[in-house]
Amino acid sequence: MRLPWGEYLSYASGRDRREVPSCAEGIVSPDDPTVSADLSSPRQSEADQSTQDATSTSPIDSGAVQELALTHRSPHHIPRAGLIAGAVAAGALVLYLIAVLASGGGVKAGTHVLGVDIGGLSHDEATFKLDDELATRASAPLDVVVGKRKFAVDPSVAGVSLDASATVDSVGGRTWNPWGLMQRAFGSEDVAPVVVVNVGQLTSSIAKIAASVDRKAIEPGIVLQASNPTLRIGKKGLQVDQPAAVRVVSSAYLVTSKPLVLPTRVTEPTVSDEQAQAALTSIAKPAVASPVAVVVTGDKTGVRASIPPTTIAAALSFSVVGGTIAPKLDGVILKSAIAKDFAALEQPGRDARFKIVRGKPVVVPSRVGNGVAPDALAAAVLTQLSKVTNRTATVALTRLSPALTTEQARALGITEKLSSFTQNFPYAPYRVQNIGQAATYMNGTLLLPGDTYSMNDTIKERTVANGYTVGIRIGADGHFVEDLGGGVSTITTATWTAAFYAGLERIEQRAHSIYISRYRPGLEATVAWGSLDLRFRNDTSHGVLIRTIMRNTSITVTIYGTKKYSDIKAVSGPRYDVRPPKKLYDPLPTCVHQSPEDGFSIDVYRVFYQNGVEVRREKLTSSYRPSDEVICKPDPAKASPSPSGTGAAPAPKPTPSPTN
Repeated sequence: MRLPWGEYLSYASGRDRREVPSCAEGIVSPDDPTVSADLSSPRQSEADQSTQDATSTSPIDSGAVQELALTHRSPHHIPRAGLIAGAVAAGALVLYLIAVLASGGGVKAGTHVLGVDIGGLSHDEATFKLDDELATRASAPLDVVVGKRKFAVDPSVAGVSLDASATVDSVGGRTWNPWGLMQRAFGSEDVAPVVVVNVGQLTSSIAKIAASVDRKAIEPGIVLQASNPTLRIGKKGLQVDQPAAVRVVSSAYLVTSKPLVLPTRVTEPTVSDEQAQAALTSIAKPAVASPVAVVVTGDKTGVRASIPPTTIAAALSFSVVGGTIAPKLDGVILKSAIAKDFAALEQPGRDARFKIVRGKPVVVPSRVGNGVAPDALAAAVLTQLSKVTNRTATVALTRLSPALTTEQARALGITEKLSSFTQNFPYAPYRVQNIGQAATYMNGTLLLPGDTYSMNDTIKERTVANGYTVGIRIGADGHFVEDLGGGVSTITTATWTAAFYAGLERIEQRAHSIYISRYRPGLEATVAWGSLDLRFRNDTSHGVLIRTIMRNTSITVTIYGTKKYSDIKAVSGPRYDVRPPKKLYDPLPTCVHQSPEDGFSIDVYRVFYQNGVEVRREKLTSSYRPSDEVICKPDPAKASPSPSGTGAAPAPKPTPSPTN
């Protein structure tokens, strides 16, 4: 007997306890093709079923029915886990399709660059939007700070710029990754801008800043003042770390609007103070303790000359050579002390020189001589400096060939005036002394082709021994102070201005730290011994002659040579980055009054012309800090009554005019 599949389920549920055929005879799988018709036919009537039951002899085992119920399922039944998995897969597919449609083919949604939303735009649209909305930010000067000084770096000059196209490229294009699609459709992202850096241009901009703020280490030295030489302590220098500064500016461009502090590094003097002290004790002090006698080898007349300590002090200097401090003597100065004594023995020689006749330089011929050579005299005296007694230098008479012959002087081609500049100044005795002394050292300076002029080397250290006196100069804080050599920046300005219009190559030049109204802003210069110099190079193929004319209220510097350009002009731009001064009170007796002046930056262009046509243009940038108003009395807001009730303060020094 065969039962429909539903009847077996009835047995398994315990709703019918009737006996059924044994499994071997009557139980078949619903998959059996021989019973497919029976399983699909209507249920048998109760009568038929009763007849079949009467003939059945094998009782059904309840365990077998349970097993049967567990192992056989209807072909139309789907497990619940399968339904859930299918639903999840279908949902995921729908979300994926939505993400594909939502993400689009352009820049992914929610993409921002420096606050600019470029999500959903095409590459070209996004590039245009970045260029347009970030144009002001990309061209804005970067403020950089070194110590107390502030500078503005022009991105276009420094070679830094936004690459909008590359920035859009960095976002990435179409993706089929499901997670990436979800992020593109529903996420947000801040993308860093791609910055293009011209390292050469940026390095040049940083180098210009460094040139105006770097302080070279000052070597310890020996100050020779007659018979009392003293030690000058060395000072550490401070320089902009230019490679690190380039990295700082590159990484900060477009990212921050705050002033950037450029990294600096400390530089040490080459020679220690202890080494300088040893040279002071073993050489300098004995050198000026007593005279040095000079005799001539083979002389039978018995002429004997003596060089006094004051002359030795004037001729003696110390410099750093190979990591040590070494003495050096100026033979010309020494020779001046014995010239009269040896006049009968010598036949003076002479270098070729120039004199100005009706405004044009003319060569004065050289002459060969015979006598004591200055260099040989210096070498002989140098061997006697450390001695205490028996200080005698022996020299020989030799042929004295001119250092510059007539033929050499004429070949230099110094034939016309290149430029001349007169700088006026208010009369003050210290100015006349210091500017006049520097003018004396400068007058007649000759630069051969390729030579570099150094103001410090030419006018020497500002000491009493070198002819300088105390004057007013600008201190490190931008306030006037008293010091030796105050005023020499006036002749430095005149010299640089003359060199500017002569077209000579600028090597080192810096304007004053504060603006002084008698100078043309951006076209002036200052010096400081050991840390700041004025240097320019004779980059012509002819010689250059420098002449000076000193008066009580002016200094004129004239440069002669052969013109390389038909004309040179100075074009000044407007003042920018203007900063107001402060008002300060100083009740101390050392106070020096100072008038207020704005701080600012300015560009001056040196324009070169050839036959009326501009052939070259050079930009020079100067930055001035504010010149604070200094009032030499107590601050009224902070003053308290004096014990006497008068409130009187110490009388300040008379107010001098600015010097430098």
